Amino acid sequence: MEIRIALPSKGRISDPAVKLLSKAGIGLKDAVNRRLFSDTYDDQISVMFTRAADIPEFVADGAADLGMTGLDLIEEKEAHVKILEDLKFGRSKLVLAAPEDSEVKKLSDVKDGSIVATEFPHLTEKYFKTQNIPVKIVELSGSTEIAPFIGVSDLITDLTSTGTTLKMNHLQMVETILESSVHLIANPDSYQEKREKIEEIRTGVKGVLDAEGKKLVMMNVDEEVLDEVKSAMPGMTGPTVSQVLSNSGVVAVHAVVNEHEVFQVVNRLKKIGARDILVVPIERII
Repeated sequence: MEIRIALPSKGRISDPAVKLLSKAGIGLKDAVNRRLFSDTYDDQISVMFTRAADIPEFVADGAADLGMTGLDLIEEKEAHVKILEDLKFGRSKLVLAAPEDSEVKKLSDVKDGSIVATEFPHLTEKYFKTQNIPVKIVELSGSTEIAPFIGVSDLITDLTSTGTTLKMNHLQMVETILESSVHLIANPDSYQEKREKIEEIRTGVKGVLDAEGKKLVMMNVDEEVLDEVKSAMPGMTGPTVSQVLSNSGVVAVHAVVNEHEVFQVVNRLKKIGARDILVVPIERII
């Protein structure tokens, strides 16, 4: 029973998607020379590379069982798919923007009948309908930022990560329409028919996500200071303690610690009397 995963063939989310699969233990056999279809080291899993914008429809139609693509594209296509996980990369937002010299500074300034240029006509139309503002939508396939300056539109909606491109083109954000990131999606029928294997893939991917920003801290301590160590060691479910057989009165302690806390935690532990402290990267947490 083969599982086909659709990944973006290019763009800023393509490499992170491939790396995520690799970290989850589903590496491509030929990761350097990508082809339309690529085998993985799991004989039951293959990868299909295609445009990120086409992935929602390919998964909905069953051409692929799973896919990784932006929530903005999933919502724009109104694809009938099952969302399994927010993969927490490729963060961006669809925003309403106006020229810097425009009278539109906030949503309430948008006049009825305003023309809005966008690559996301469905999301844009849906948004303005919920706001009870009648506008005319002009669909563009690119270069949306230039539309207000050549008389094509009054406003635009566009996808942005930092807002830098908008500022460079003398545009200002007026309102956020949608917060987006890359999601793992499944074909509903495939999920029912191949649920066990799909859940294995989901578990592997989620294990990588859960491990991000975390370290495993391990040390030896005297039993008499164990309570102090426990209070100094934040852990997902508390530290794990085991006996050191070669040295009575000494125990081994380890716990998962957020990366940004490691410096403070290690120094607290040293003051308590911990020794042989190791800080180890974590690949996955299952």
